[in-house]
Amino acid sequence: MQSIHKKILLDNKLKCLKFGVWTYFILLLFEGALRKWVLPGLATPLLVIRDPLALWLIYTSWKYNFWKINFFTVSVFFIVYIGIGFALIFGHGNISVALYGARIFILHFPLMFVIGKIFNKKDVEQLGRVTLILSIPMVILIGLQFYSPQSAWVNRGVGGDISGAGFSGAMGFYRPPGTFSFTIGNVLFYSLVSSFVFYYWLTNVKINRLILILSSVALLASLSFSISRTLVFTVLIVLLFSFVTIIRNPKVLRKFFLLLIVILMLFLILKNFSLIGTSMDAFYSRFDSASNIEGGVSNSLINRFFGAMFKSFSHSNSVPFFGYGIGIGTNVGAKILTGSSGFLVAEWEWARIIAELGFILGFFIILIRVLFSFSLVLKSIKELKSGNLLPWLLLSAGLVIILQGQWAQPTILGFSTVFGGLILASFNKGKNILISPH
Repeated sequence: MQSIHKKILLDNKLKCLKFGVWTYFILLLFEGALRKWVLPGLATPLLVIRDPLALWLIYTSWKYNFWKINFFTVSVFFIVYIGIGFALIFGHGNISVALYGARIFILHFPLMFVIGKIFNKKDVEQLGRVTLILSIPMVILIGLQFYSPQSAWVNRGVGGDISGAGFSGAMGFYRPPGTFSFTIGNVLFYSLVSSFVFYYWLTNVKINRLILILSSVALLASLSFSISRTLVFTVLIVLLFSFVTIIRNPKVLRKFFLLLIVILMLFLILKNFSLIGTSMDAFYSRFDSASNIEGGVSNSLINRFFGAMFKSFSHSNSVPFFGYGIGIGTNVGAKILTGSSGFLVAEWEWARIIAELGFILGFFIILIRVLFSFSLVLKSIKELKSGNLLPWLLLSAGLVIILQGQWAQPTILGFSTVFGGLILASFNKGKNILISPH
């Protein structure tokens, strides 16, 4: 009787935890809307609205044996603990800045593993269906933002800023942010959409066909409305990863070519609509101008990925041995210390980590992210061999931000947490299993 009662208790706790993950995801998608349109006066505290939830998820999942600390989390906790001490003794000396910087690693990074334990593959697929449904009204919103002046309410910035939330684009048009505070949120959202669009086209997993077609249209339309080369690069990478599935699973070949035909047909149809055609012209214009500056697509890709890595280590000689202090590289840290937001130490992620923690501690944090990313690649390949395409396709869009995404930016941090958690959860094909009790 006692064991039955305990099982009921754990089942209820698991449902609460899953609801918590869903809440984290919804807040990630709409916290920008709260900060811009609903509660602009609370824009600053809403920036960390997901932090208490992340703490509760971590503590509760640990307490009820759904998750326990592992090599990655223990290592990060140890390094960050030392980093806080260095920041207070040798660095900026501000405890608020140090704790704000530490929350990245002690809350959101472990949350990836928590999501990976309390979610399973079916939960991930359900989240994917909801994501595809949301992509349809989202593309309508960014279309309105694209064609509306920055002074329009739909383009209102954080805190009700009437100067607008759009970012410079091309031909007088701005890159729209959607429901997010900044345009990067829109880019990362449709990167996630692309993973699920390709997944549902290439598998027999149940989904409403009309939703799948409409979300595919939304994805294609978002490429032009976003005026973002990053989003285009990501979708191309997802397409490349999808092609690799053919090598591992020849049965996917027919569906892959069907997907290509669908994409081509949708593209030819959409380009004939003036609303899409104008946005495509703006995208082509920005693509050409940016390529001329950065030296073409291949150079742009190399500079964005490998260039950031090399620059991070090449400039490490000028960084103090103990670093400038954890948190100083965040916008909030800069605001607290100087009164204005900006990049005080470095713009690129790995360079920021080294500048904050010093070369030795920074190197180990980077190494942990590299090892974790590598483990996801190996496990995803193994799952791909067994016919599970989901982790591989999620990895295609999420690998870069997990590896070297700018975690100092809350939206990027949130999507990195979601991507990492969903990839881990997609390995779980059955029910959630409790670990051994304390």
